[in-house]
Amino acid sequence: MKFLAITLVVHRPDPVTGVRKSTHERFREVLDNALLAEELGFDGFGVGERHERPFISSSPTVVLSHVAALTKRIRLFTAVTTLSLLDPVRAYEDYATLDHLSAGRLDLIIGKGNGAAQRDLFDVTPEDQWDRNAESYEVFRKLWRQDRVTADTRFRPPLTDAEVWPQPYQRPVRVWHGSATSKESVDLAARYGDPLFSANVTNPIEPYAELIRYYRERWEHYGHDPARIAVGAGTAGIHVAPTSQQALAAYRPIFEANLAFYRQAGLPVVFETLEDFVDRSSALIGSPQQVIEKVHRYHEQFGHTVLHLHADASGLTESQHRASLELFQSEAAPVLRREIPDPPFAWGPVLPGAPIPQEQETARV
Repeated sequence: MKFLAITLVVHRPDPVTGVRKSTHERFREVLDNALLAEELGFDGFGVGERHERPFISSSPTVVLSHVAALTKRIRLFTAVTTLSLLDPVRAYEDYATLDHLSAGRLDLIIGKGNGAAQRDLFDVTPEDQWDRNAESYEVFRKLWRQDRVTADTRFRPPLTDAEVWPQPYQRPVRVWHGSATSKESVDLAARYGDPLFSANVTNPIEPYAELIRYYRERWEHYGHDPARIAVGAGTAGIHVAPTSQQALAAYRPIFEANLAFYRQAGLPVVFETLEDFVDRSSALIGSPQQVIEKVHRYHEQFGHTVLHLHADASGLTESQHRASLELFQSEAAPVLRREIPDPPFAWGPVLPGAPIPQEQETARV
C-alpha cells in the first residue's frame, strides 16, 4: 500500500485556538508539511484546487513546482485538478512544465470540482460541468500523447493539427479520477482504463463502496483487465497516539469546534458525536493497531491500494501533528504496506518510450 499526504490549503481560523494565520504563513506551512511528508517516508504529497473561500489552492501548479524544488523523492499529486473549469490546452502547458521541473514525479487526480462560487467565477453551470469535464479530459489526454492534435470541441475553440509545447517528460502521465458521489466520474475513469480515487471523506463507507463496485463493473464492461484496476481512498482526519484514550482526548476539541462551525454555517452534520465520527467515518483516530484494523475494514470494501491522509495539523499542535504522523509511519504503515498490495504499476515516472498498457492507450466505447 502507498500513502499520500494531501492538503486542500484551507485558510480559516484554527478550530481550537481561533487564530488565523496570514496567507504567507499558510503557504509556508504547506511547504513545511511537504518536507515533513518526504522526511517521514510518505509516497506522495498532494495539493487540491479550489477557487472559492476558505481555500487558497487556486494555483496548484505553482505550489507543486515549489514543492518539487524543495524535495527529491516524493511524488506530487493534484487533488483534484478541476478540468471542468479549465482550458485543457492551458492546463496541459502548466502540467507538462511541472512534469519536467519535477523530473517526472507528477501524478494527476482530475475531477469536475465542487462549489457554486467557483462555477460562477468560470461561468460553468451545473448542467454542463460534466460535459465540460469529459471534453477537457479528452483534449488534455490527446495533448499528452500526441505531437499534433485535432479536436472538435464545444467549450473552447476547436483544434486543427495543433502543436502545444513543451512536450511532457512522462508520456503518458498517470491520471486518476477523483470521485465523491457521482457515477459520471466513475464511468469516465473506467472507460479510459484509468485509476479511481474515492474522496471517502464526508459520509460513512456505504456510498463510496457502492461507487467503487460500479467502477469495477464498468471497467469490465469496457473490456479492461481486472488485474489492472487501481483504487485510492481518502480519510476524514487523522490522529494516531499510543492509546485510543490519548487520541480521543486530543481530537475531541477539534471535532467539537468543527461541529459548531458546520451548524453555524448551516452545513449538514453527518456525525453528531466524536465516538460516532471515529466509528463510522474514514477518520483514523486511535492507536496504531486501531488504525491498522480500520484501514483493513475499508480495504475489504474498496480493495484500495493507495490511501491519503491529511497533511495539515487541522487543529492539532505542531508537535501533536508530527508525533501522530511519525507514529503512523513507524507502527501502522509498515504493517499495512506488508499486508495490502501496492497498485499494479510502477510508482516512478512513466518514461518516454516505455510501452503503454493497452487499457490505458485506447478506450473501447
